[in-house]
Amino acid sequence: MSSNQTNSMPSLQQRVTAFVDNNRVQQLLLALILINAVTLGLETVPRVMAAAGGAILLLDRAILMVFVVEIALRLFAHRLAFFKDGWSVLDFMVVSIALLPASGPFTVLRALRVLRVLRVLSFVPSMRKIVGALVKSLNGMLSIAMVLALLYYVAAVMATKLFGKAFPEWFGSLGSSLYTLFQIMTLESWSMGIARPVMAEFPYAWAFFVPFILIATFTMLNLFIAVIVNAVQSMHDEEHQGERDIKQATELQLLEEMRKLQREVSELRGELKKPGGGVAT
Repeated sequence: MSSNQTNSMPSLQQRVTAFVDNNRVQQLLLALILINAVTLGLETVPRVMAAAGGAILLLDRAILMVFVVEIALRLFAHRLAFFKDGWSVLDFMVVSIALLPASGPFTVLRALRVLRVLRVLSFVPSMRKIVGALVKSLNGMLSIAMVLALLYYVAAVMATKLFGKAFPEWFGSLGSSLYTLFQIMTLESWSMGIARPVMAEFPYAWAFFVPFILIATFTMLNLFIAVIVNAVQSMHDEEHQGERDIKQATELQLLEEMRKLQREVSELRGELKKPGGGVAT
């Protein structure tokens, strides 16, 4: 075998990279993740575990071993670049948690095995887009959360001073007021459970509760939604910006070629129109 033939053959790392990035392999892993999600759910059903618990646990371990092999192959294929990808780091952490012993002081980690289901996020592009948009919108959401926290603090101080003596269970302290206002914001039994009893003692209490609900619940919720939608739209625009740039560059190149061809045709016509013009023989 010549040196040129040897150099043209893909290396082991390249072959492993091609294997782990193959669409069929990715689809198989996605199917295993979904199957594993079902088996983890079945483990919570006593009757199912009594009938086929051994088979379910064996299947769970087999799928886990496949995940371990897949992570090992990706580490070999991408080396240090593996840890530069946030989704790869997520996969590594999820599989690593599943490998920790689930006995003794680590018994609580047994419940964390269900985190393996989160691997589906890294395999489905649409889910990755949504999660990426949520991460991208964290700065905006943090600003809104700070405004909401300030509103909560002011409202809690007011509620404690206004209703604390009459309703110490709900507004007796700053902490209890914050929790009660959070319940009101979620609209959980806020009217019959809290607002109307308070209004029976303080008839004008509606002037406090109604503006709080309008601002804390509807306005802030819409702001959160607006930030997330804006982040999704920005990611969508960024994804298609490259395609638009390539298309625009191609159109400009074609236009330049057409102009060049038009100039050549014009020059050729000018040569033919000259006396004695033509092709020399």
